[in-house]
Amino acid sequence: QMFTKQFWIDATERAAKTFAQFYVTLAATQALDVFTMDWKALIGVSLGGALLSYATSLVSAQIGVKGTPNLVKE
Repeated sequence: QMFTKQFWIDATERAAKTFAQFYVTLAATQALDVFTMDWKALIGVSLGGALLSYATSLVSAQIGVKGTPNLVKE
């Protein structure tokens, strides 16, 4: 069952990690110039990555271990 509390906790953890990975990677490519960095774009792209992570978790619930956001069976 993918509509359990544990499923959404796991999916949110993965989305948060993805957001952080996008954010750090994109910020690093701009040499961390905080005065000229386009913060809205940085956050927007990072949120887009988090949404893709949620979508992947939803699709994975039907493929891997049933009721979890895991794509691969353990």
